[in-house]
Amino acid sequence: FVDSQIQRLYLLLTVKESAIDVPTNLEARRRIAFFSNSLFMDMPRAPRVRKMLSFSVLTPYYSEETVYSKSDLEMENEDGVSIIYYLQKIYPDEWNNFMERLNCKGSEIWENEENILQLRHWASLRGQTLCRTVRGMMYYRRALKLQAFLDMAKEHEILEGYKTITEASAEDKKNQRSMYTQLEAVADLKFTYVATCQNYGNQKRSGDRRATDILNLMVNNPSLRVAYIDEVEEREGGKNQKVYYSVLVKAVDNLDQEIYRIKLPGSAKIGEGKPENQNHAIVFTRGEALQTIDMNQDNYLEEAFKMRNLLEEFNEDHGVRPPTILGVREHIFTGSVSSLAWFMSNQETSFVTIGQRVLARPLKVRFHYGHPDVFDRIFHITRGGISKASRGINLSEDIFAG
Repeated sequence: FVDSQIQRLYLLLTVKESAIDVPTNLEARRRIAFFSNSLFMDMPRAPRVRKMLSFSVLTPYYSEETVYSKSDLEMENEDGVSIIYYLQKIYPDEWNNFMERLNCKGSEIWENEENILQLRHWASLRGQTLCRTVRGMMYYRRALKLQAFLDMAKEHEILEGYKTITEASAEDKKNQRSMYTQLEAVADLKFTYVATCQNYGNQKRSGDRRATDILNLMVNNPSLRVAYIDEVEEREGGKNQKVYYSVLVKAVDNLDQEIYRIKLPGSAKIGEGKPENQNHAIVFTRGEALQTIDMNQDNYLEEAFKMRNLLEEFNEDHGVRPPTILGVREHIFTGSVSSLAWFMSNQETSFVTIGQRVLARPLKVRFHYGHPDVFDRIFHITRGGISKASRGINLSEDIFAG
């Protein structure tokens, strides 16, 4: 017994060189280091999930990649490098882990349809795709469900573990009083995600692959909502004219079902495209706070755990009046792609994170720029929205949301 205690003390007081490399993945190390350091911040106490502010996330999307197709992955650029070859070289350890999970070797992966689908998703979650952004934002819902479980569960339920709730039986899912349905209800009350894919209607009509990919995303994430602008030819007073609608859809039984349809006074695109895309869909968001997330952004589960604390900042006393924008720093995940990307990533940090903080305190003139800032939703929708879409003047679509 004494020997084991002495050995333990020795291990606590000494550091083996190998301990520095745990985990071996650099991204995992960065995330763990950032999360553990951030816990020392002076942040508001988190309320129970039922008492927290409710919030929505809004993502504008035009026609970027949703999920890479097989041909996208294999197509070589002018240097003879394909996306899949590039990803294998950038993430060698993750590629080996992926092959181990599928129990595959080398080119065997292209022989099986199921494996090809897995490969497409693996690659898409490492590129700038809508699928990656949706996966990241859905971590908010997962985090809220886990935190609500810890708030509401009795001791024996906690001992049985959260997994018993997430893998609930069909009977439990139908039972209105079961823990599973309560957690789902709390998560739906507190979090909404709207992806505003303005071209979805046109893509669907033309049989575009992207429309099918977006539908698949909705089927796999039942709480995801998609807003789009629908152009319809209607006959009025003996002549045909184009009528525009804002439409919100969700997935039901592997098909998209319309929830709302709002007639617009004319074409939505009177200013710049992206801010108009946000402006037409803001009406479909819910809750007291609104976070704007760009198409090329990701989120992490450990960061989603801190959302309750962040939203409490709206209730904190910051001096003259309550805050209406909470500035949140952004991590550019493409910084490792090339030296230029690394430079741009640092430039973003200096301009958005450091520059904006100085503007906010001591100067108190913070202007919102970019994402993922959190807005007081009611304040902003009663003052002309979060985007000022004046064509040709304000190209940076959110700069006047300050």
